[in-house]
Amino acid sequence: MEWTTCEASNYAKTLEGPAEELAPGFLQRLTEQSLANTQEWTARALADPSWLLFPSGNTPLLPLCATWGAQCAGDPFRYADFDGPDGKSFYQNEAEVTPVVFYDRDCARLSGRVWLPKNSSGKLPNIVITNGSVQAPETVYWWLAQALVRSGYAVLTYDPRGQGRSDQQTPTLQQGSNLGPKVFWEGQVDAIDFFRSTPSRPYPHNVTCAGTYLTVTTPNNPIWQRLDLNRLGIAGHSLGAIGVSVVQGYGAPGADPWPGKMDKSNPVKVAIALDSLMTPDGGSLAPATNYPLPVEVTTTLTQLIAMGGLPKFAPRVPSMSFNSDYGFAPTPNLVQPNVENHKVAFAEWQSAGVPTYVIGIQGTTHFDFSLIPTFPASSWCPDTSSNACVGGWGRPSVTYYSLAWFDRWLKKSGEPGYADADQRLVDDANAEGAVKLSFRYHSARDYPDRSGKRQRCEDIRAGC
Repeated sequence: MEWTTCEASNYAKTLEGPAEELAPGFLQRLTEQSLANTQEWTARALADPSWLLFPSGNTPLLPLCATWGAQCAGDPFRYADFDGPDGKSFYQNEAEVTPVVFYDRDCARLSGRVWLPKNSSGKLPNIVITNGSVQAPETVYWWLAQALVRSGYAVLTYDPRGQGRSDQQTPTLQQGSNLGPKVFWEGQVDAIDFFRSTPSRPYPHNVTCAGTYLTVTTPNNPIWQRLDLNRLGIAGHSLGAIGVSVVQGYGAPGADPWPGKMDKSNPVKVAIALDSLMTPDGGSLAPATNYPLPVEVTTTLTQLIAMGGLPKFAPRVPSMSFNSDYGFAPTPNLVQPNVENHKVAFAEWQSAGVPTYVIGIQGTTHFDFSLIPTFPASSWCPDTSSNACVGGWGRPSVTYYSLAWFDRWLKKSGEPGYADADQRLVDDANAEGAVKLSFRYHSARDYPDRSGKRQRCEDIRAGC
């Protein structure tokens, strides 16, 4: 009875987010932003009709979330025209955000944004964020982009081919999203190339794809002067997390070489996979391992999602994995799952001697990382009294550990977040720490702090 009661309480967290989004203030703001986004999409099509002409494959319904309307608006309080701390105040006082358009390697147009902290100086560490698939445009990851900007990072967000405001398909009809999952690693490499381009070294795919459409593309990263090219991190969710697993591992022993055009070797220094890291054989993906299926079956499912096209990769850089309790289609556990299920990739990184950290937050779903209204997730917008989504359950913890991990590996002495990064990663007693960690699956860490001391713990919730 005690186990059942505990499970019921844990599962109830998956319903918190949708319940909060029924509040009149949230619904009104979402409706307003949905309309504004649809009008913006229409204005783009009128100004450049090629966005709706063959062979782009684009329509008001394709790619899914093309207009960023309805649920695809994400957190509606994070837009520049809305008067709030994550809205107009952020864009006027904290960040310079510049829209960009660039071609992927197969000449599909990708829509994105580069984010630069205002009032910052010098060369900055930088992060590329890659969406998940299906109903997951870049808007639903702006929570992470804003948190990174506030912590002193330059950021690129973008919609992969077949997602959001990018092209549905290439001129040769190659698809994106789940019909062409390679865009989540190949397109991620292209996005990295764009982020590292300069006026003297323009983004190469804009050159090779020139003239495909009349659309004016962005020749190079407009904030190129502010990037420290030796401090690149990547983050991705869902299929984007599969992409992160692959991209971090190009160039490792036994892996495929780095396929980018701007660098001879893999420039990625650190990675975060949001549900979750994947092993080189296509196994360990948390949304699959949450179900009571044999390892062989879950590995096969992941390989099917990738359509058999996974490159050869291996653990190469420090990598953090967030693993949800309930995955895509949350259902209560009837029996205790294997508590080690979410540590398969962790063990692979350990065996390779590569720093790693795996975290599971109680009651979270696959959609705690992509803020999509009405989708099952733990609380992420309980209080809008300040004209922003304040508080919540899963998202604050994910933000806390993500910033600490990036700060540990990318920040330099004197930069914000450098001095206490190690302490934050082992402060299990903090409000976002052990008290929130999953009791269904173990969270663990194994990495050296800056002093060289090994920080190893195989079950953080139980204590180290």
